[in-house]
Amino acid sequence: MNDDVLIAPSILAADFARLGDEVQAVDQAGADWIHLDVMDGHFVPNITFGPDLVRAIRPSSKKLFDVHLMIAPADPYLEAFAKAGADLITVHVEAGPHLDRSLQAIRAMGKQAGVSLCPATSEQTIAHVLDKLDLILVMTVNPGFGGQQYIAAMEEKIRRLRAMIGPRPIRLEVDGGINAETSARAIAAGADVLVAGSAIFRTNDYAAAISALRHLPVA
Repeated sequence: MNDDVLIAPSILAADFARLGDEVQAVDQAGADWIHLDVMDGHFVPNITFGPDLVRAIRPSSKKLFDVHLMIAPADPYLEAFAKAGADLITVHVEAGPHLDRSLQAIRAMGKQAGVSLCPATSEQTIAHVLDKLDLILVMTVNPGFGGQQYIAAMEEKIRRLRAMIGPRPIRLEVDGGINAETSARAIAAGADVLVAGSAIFRTNDYAAAISALRHLPVA
């Protein structure tokens, strides 16, 4: 595999009693981004955290904060997450009727804009907003909970999206069931950002876990 693949540990699997320390630990272990899964108990069947937690842990790392909003509606909360320290804000295509407007709003705040697709959602739903995207996130599980089994059928969607992206400077991220085995398959399909929770935070060696996801030898 190649060293252009970015690893974004999901703090959803971290020890919340010592979250700042956990963020520092994965930063020092070689994480490229920090992934923050925001869930509202409405769009997805779980509740996690809001802008205040993002603000609280922002001093723990200078790495890019990759904030994935699994909430509906998302637009009323974009500014709060931007001000809390998000660098990249991803909204779901399924979460509202005006995706183009949401992406414009994110970029107007000086942030990178991403869009996420649930497993049953076609990549064609974002064909007309590619010029407003910095990131496309393919869910390789149904959103809502960590620790789910990777859906291999999403690899074909990843391939089609990679073709759609072409030469555009858009990152292609995958989230859900990512471990050393499935990461290789996702990368082969065209992904270049891997979100992983349990595969990192449920190990005793974060650096080794991150290197295993990249399929590179431990430094």
